[in-house]
Formats: sequence, C-alpha cells, structure tokens
Amino acid sequence: MNEKPTLILASNSPRRRQLLALTGLSFVVSASDVDESTRSNESPANYVLRLAETKARAIHADADQIILAADTTVVDGSDILGKPQDAGEAVAMLRRLRGHTHQVYTGVALLRVRDGLLLKDLCVTDVPMRDYSDEEICAYVGTGDPLDKAGAYAIQHPNFHPVASMDGCFASVMGLPVCHVLRMLRKMDVIPNADVPANCQSLLEYECPVYESILNGEM
Repeated sequence: MNEKPTLILASNSPRRRQLLALTGLSFVVSASDVDESTRSNESPANYVLRLAETKARAIHADADQIILAADTTVVDGSDILGKPQDAGEAVAMLRRLRGHTHQVYTGVALLRVRDGLLLKDLCVTDVPMRDYSDEEICAYVGTGDPLDKAGAYAIQHPNFHPVASMDGCFASVMGLPVCHVLRMLRKMDVIPNADVPANCQSLLEYECPVYESILNGEM
C-alpha cells in the first residue's frame, strides 16, 4: 500500500510515545481511562492482553485509522504488582523486588478500524534487580517517579538504575516492545521505512540479543 494509515497511540505514556516514534511513522495520541482491576484467577498474560484490547476498543477513530494500545505489569512469583498507591507501598514493592529476578509482562493490541481486524501480542521479560540499599529506595521514592510505574520502578531511571543486567527486550519493560509492534504492523501491511531495531538500541544504549528472534516470530 502506498499510503500508511494514521496510527493512534492509546496511551498518555511519554515512554510509549518515545518508543513508537522510533518507527518513523506518524501518529497521534488519544487515551481514555479504563478499569485496570484484575479479575479473579486471571493470569498475568490474560490480564495485560485484556487491558490492551480494552484500551484499543475504548478509542473513537475514523475508518482509515489503526489503534495501538499496550499494558505493562510487573509479576513477582504469582503476584501482579500494579502501580503503588502511595510512597509506603512503593517502598514495600522495591524492597520485595530487590536482589532477585521477576518478570515484566507487556500486552499489545493493534486494531484496524476499517474491518475490525484485531491483533494481539505478548512479551514476557525476565528482569534481574540489583541489591540496592534502603537509602537508595528512599531517595528514589522521594523523587515521586515510582508512583505511576507498575512495580514502582522505571528501568531507565538515570539515577536509580534498579536492574543488574538484561538479556531480553528492554523496550518492553519500558512499556512498548517495538519489535513486537513492528511485526504486528507488517501483518497489516504497514511497513516503516526506519530501521526500528537499530533505532531502539541506539536510544536505549542497549545491545539487544532478542530482536532478530522476535522479528522472525521465534519468541
């Protein structure tokens, strides 16, 4: 197709805006509030995929538009850790996560309005946290940054640096696995001209070991 449809990003997250811009595609932002409560016995995968679809379907769009939505959550053991309600809960979450590996689940939904085609994808990333101190936790929580983050942290925070090392999708932990988005867009015949993996690695200063496997549909 010669003309790319207009993308709508169903999120107010500056991190998702920054990551989607790596595709070089034009997009607009339109987000609506949805109930993010978990359901009884709902798995983390089903939870983030349901919310991504719900966010996409909540947006009013024209027939020639495609809506992109995502949801990210932190999972420790069998528990889903959402956004902390206050500073005390943020401290408790960060103490719980330090020194061991948890998982970040990001569900992505792409909805083509014209014919109702809905694609969904899931990225699960192991995140090993370093053994940061209580003093570091308090200083970080004092910035206010953890209060709108699932699990009470941002992997890319320039001062806190909560993660010991990574060998998965860094962008997914930030909120948008751009290579998963890229392969979904391709299925809707939307082909970005940009070198998305190279742009992502340059922005994040991270040598990604998994992007080829993702783009090849192997994970």
